[in-house]
Amino acid sequence: MQIDWNHFTPWASLIGGILLGLAASLFILVNGRILGISGIVGGLLMPRGGDAAWRLAFVLGLVVAPAVYALAGGPVPATVDAGWLTLIVAGLLVGVGTRYGAGCTSGHGVCGLSRLSPRSLVATLSFMGAGFAVVFVVRHLLA
Repeated sequence: MQIDWNHFTPWASLIGGILLGLAASLFILVNGRILGISGIVGGLLMPRGGDAAWRLAFVLGLVVAPAVYALAGGPVPATVDAGWLTLIVAGLLVGVGTRYGAGCTSGHGVCGLSRLSPRSLVATLSFMGAGFAVVFVVRHLLA
């Protein structure tokens, strides 16, 4: 593995992490809810009374914000070394995993760990470990 130190930007990562922390903190303070994407989207698919508007606004923000950033001049080109079928299967597996794990990476990894939740620690260690194992198998054993 070779790291491209010329394009390493710790400041962007630091600012992004701070913004995520602030957003999660404000969300729980204002709404009394955990900022987990799977829970927000899941609640949008099966809405309860008066609950759909803020969920829809949140999901639209997830789509609109990168589009605005792109129009302002900025996305860094990303390379995905996978075909459409692999991406679809991976997305479905993540969706199933979030239902079995009662939350996603943002819910457990950001919000749960910040609340010192033992369940979120186990969940985060599980999905990180599974991710490491899959990458190792696909990149080194099957390559």
